[in-house]
Amino acid sequence: MAHQTGSVLTAFNWQPQPEAGWLVHEILGFCRERCAAVRDLEELLRRATGTRLFDWIDHLAVPAEEGMEARLAASGFTAQDAAGQVWSHPGAALPTVQLHDAGVRRVTIRVESVADFLAMHRVDLAAPIEGSPLARLRKAKIAAQAGVELWAVERHGGQGWEPQDPAADEIQAVLRHQERFRRRKRNPACAEEGFAHASDLVRSAIEDLDTDRTCDLFFAAEREYWASRNRAAGVQKARQDALGLGWANHDHHTYRSSREHFVRLIAVLEDLGLICRERFYAGEDAGWGAQVLEQAAAGIVVFADVDLARDEIAEDFAHVPLTPRDRFGTVGLWCKLHGEAFLQAGMHHLECRFDFAAAREQLERLGVPVMKPFTDLLYLKQAFTKGEIWPVRPERITALLDAGAIAREAAEQFRRSGAIGSHLEILQRDEGYKGFNKAGINEIISYTDPRRHGAL
Repeated sequence: MAHQTGSVLTAFNWQPQPEAGWLVHEILGFCRERCAAVRDLEELLRRATGTRLFDWIDHLAVPAEEGMEARLAASGFTAQDAAGQVWSHPGAALPTVQLHDAGVRRVTIRVESVADFLAMHRVDLAAPIEGSPLARLRKAKIAAQAGVELWAVERHGGQGWEPQDPAADEIQAVLRHQERFRRRKRNPACAEEGFAHASDLVRSAIEDLDTDRTCDLFFAAEREYWASRNRAAGVQKARQDALGLGWANHDHHTYRSSREHFVRLIAVLEDLGLICRERFYAGEDAGWGAQVLEQAAAGIVVFADVDLARDEIAEDFAHVPLTPRDRFGTVGLWCKLHGEAFLQAGMHHLECRFDFAAAREQLERLGVPVMKPFTDLLYLKQAFTKGEIWPVRPERITALLDAGAIAREAAEQFRRSGAIGSHLEILQRDEGYKGFNKAGINEIISYTDPRRHGAL
């Protein structure tokens, strides 16, 4: 069993990819030197949002000059098409690189809405948007100078290159299912009903659209609901919206789940096209684990947390129901206090990519406290904003007290002061590192246990 556990936990052994990271930075640096618009946007992003231009890049395009293909291959990039024009790195969180015959170099940033970006930057109608409203892909050229172009792109469930205008029935379907996801039933009579309702909505949308577009619509609604319950999210979203960016710098979405409903959560996520990636187990003292999932076409990563025992990590806990418990770890208690993250509570946190130092300093200045970093490595830095405090429904506290799951002192504190709800997570990735810091995650989850600090 020990050998099996080890193999499961090391199945995705992400490592920093410094050579690949340097190559991407070299391409960006060349463009920065020659195009004032690239330089100006980079500085504006850092100053106004605490983010780095690098983390907004969707793709870079460079001439197919002699040696570039070999350099991409040598640093771990692989060709994604038969012609060898599109290159991505399967082991790294890095932009795609496109090789083309034109002599120009392009920096293309990803935003949630190209129209919003153009409006916020006062780019008038002389700069056309390729792709009609609600198309899966829209893009526009922002500036050009000395053989370098700056573009903006929005994607809604696809990694294509040329826009295709949607038919009238697809437009109606997008609007209809977008509204349904935003208004889905989050406070059902029982959790089973809520998961079944969400599953029905997802399958209906897939039937009318497809899995990738449905996934994009669903998680846009999830971010909106989470932000409505978190002040830090509201402050940062306003900063990013002022530049027409939206949440296009999201890294991953984190859900907390009770043991009894974990397989239901995974089932809906898999309906949305997410595929199980690595598993986490934080250790016997921590008492929790996680399943990471990814939907590459829609650009979505999910971190799903659940109370877990050591002997369960080697099992297929994402698909085989876990036995309910009377005693709760940090994750299980959070769900008992607030409800399932997939339903009434909303996500525990959204993690976005930032300039780590700039974002923390700027948010603190705006009255958003940031907790001590729980990861501070050369290639990965992470910190939570101070937890949003939510009131706890009296019947939830009573049920936990009657079950002996919390002490009377904790129950009184929850009644009086509420309990930690959600966070915004500040992250900086370097050297293309795609993984997570298990030790650091365990530390911060333990630190934010409601029983430890109450209204932290």
